[in-house]
Amino acid sequence: MPAGPVSPDPTARGGPQLIPRPATARLGDPAPWAALDEAERHVDLRDLERRLAGLGPPVRSPREGIVAKASAVLAALYHHDGEAWVVLTRRSAALRVHGGEVSFPGGGQDPGEALADTARREASEEIGLDPSTVRIIGELDHLSTITSNSFIVPFVAVLPGRPKVVANPAEVDAVLHVRLAELLHPEVFREERWDVLGGDRPIWFFELHGDTVWGATAAMLRQLLGFATGTCGRGDLGHT
Repeated sequence: MPAGPVSPDPTARGGPQLIPRPATARLGDPAPWAALDEAERHVDLRDLERRLAGLGPPVRSPREGIVAKASAVLAALYHHDGEAWVVLTRRSAALRVHGGEVSFPGGGQDPGEALADTARREASEEIGLDPSTVRIIGELDHLSTITSNSFIVPFVAVLPGRPKVVANPAEVDAVLHVRLAELLHPEVFREERWDVLGGDRPIWFFELHGDTVWGATAAMLRQLLGFATGTCGRGDLGHT
């Protein structure tokens, strides 16, 4: 299994993101929604909102009682041309941490700030998303990454339509509008199993045209899409 970056090709799936894949990596399970047909994979945001309301409170990361730093990200969804879309960003390649990776808009909590407001503020700062248009409909399970000294709260929001956004070049190289139908396509999702810090862990990937989404963002996308299709529940995030 190849490691490291691949040559970017906007007509092919996958992008130039650096993947530190160990030599022992192996393929894992198929997508939770793999057995669904195309009609069953169609996402209606009203159905997603009802499902989120019925799931109960999010599962908290066990690190929330250990680390002091908190951050929030915004999974902003909207309907356009009869389909559901999500807003992602490709982080600036000049950033010291996670440069060039695809992620949700988000960042660290300011003192005294509610985490939902953190998600809105960071989306405004990174891509110019108007906070007044952001209607939060729920949360994914909270998570932390292996290398991070913080925990992440992912908020799911619905926008009134395709937003007018612009990348802040200090933080974001590009804003990506991605159809949920593309993310749910059988050829796009892949699970690998990695031996990391003495444990066997699932690592998830979404191979888009010209970009690879992986790591914590892919874990959040997997749960979001699992909620939307009824194939994942609480506690299914796979990150601690």
